[in-house]
Amino acid sequence: MRMILTILAVSLGLMADNLKADPASWEREWPKTDFTRTSVDDWSEILSGGPPKDGIPALSDPSFIAVADETRIDGREPVITLEIDGQSPRAYPIRYLTWHEIVNDAPGGVPVAVTFCPLCNSALVFDRRVNGEVLSFGVSGKLRNSDMVMFDRETESWWQQAIGEGIVGVHNGTRLTQLPSWLESWAEFAARNPDGLVMDEPDYNRSYGRNPYVKYDASARPFLFNGELPPHDIPALMRVVRVGNRAWPMNRLANAGEIREAGVVITWAAGQASALDTARIGDAKDVGSIRVRDGAGNDLIHDVMFAFAFHQLGNALFPFIEQVQ
Repeated sequence: MRMILTILAVSLGLMADNLKADPASWEREWPKTDFTRTSVDDWSEILSGGPPKDGIPALSDPSFIAVADETRIDGREPVITLEIDGQSPRAYPIRYLTWHEIVNDAPGGVPVAVTFCPLCNSALVFDRRVNGEVLSFGVSGKLRNSDMVMFDRETESWWQQAIGEGIVGVHNGTRLTQLPSWLESWAEFAARNPDGLVMDEPDYNRSYGRNPYVKYDASARPFLFNGELPPHDIPALMRVVRVGNRAWPMNRLANAGEIREAGVVITWAAGQASALDTARIGDAKDVGSIRVRDGAGNDLIHDVMFAFAFHQLGNALFPFIEQVQ
């Protein structure tokens, strides 16, 4: 797997200068996309990630099995947890999302897009309803500042995954509603939700449980990224917890166990493996699980992402930089 990663990194690096965004050259592949409606000022921010549109196949209407029936997932493997009132909690294993990146689901009739961008470590869940219409999302094959660009199949508008915002097309400037969700280990989810559900293994020929980005989160620079790196020698691929326009570094949370600041309560617990370290996810280093709540104990919308991605979003870095040491 290390060799696969090396080949991937080299080939992607060689392709970067040749596959920069050029809307005129994309119109044949994207005939429904209105490239005149965009918030992208610098098209060089958008690169081809290699696979074409739908080359990474998003999933729709996945099957689920009972927690007690799942025997393939290592207890330390990460899952995205989604809890919707009146519905059984659902776990979406990262072992599947690494290879598919988007899951279009509808727990209890609520249409959601469960998303994971491996290059940013960004795992977010969005409501798929926009102006009364339910959208279905796919993977465009494009990256903006190393973050996945999604597209909706109804208008083929492009969406920035890390912020859930339309950046090209009819839905330019439209924001998806993000839903509270969090990353935790499969063991944590199963222990808390013995009657919960977990997404079943997709019917694709993929090496589920394997990580194609071996040692990626130990890299000095992200793949296919030409933007500005974080200041003050902050490691580009250090995990941070983003809540609104503030962020806290994961190492500080690991040392403290719990932080109460700015009306936010963030707790950290050991036991979750990195999805971007060793070839077998279950053998990876422990990065821990976090929960983000308000003072009343309600789950808050947040993200665990790499520092370079947070910095590229243009967020206020002061509380983040001050706490790095």
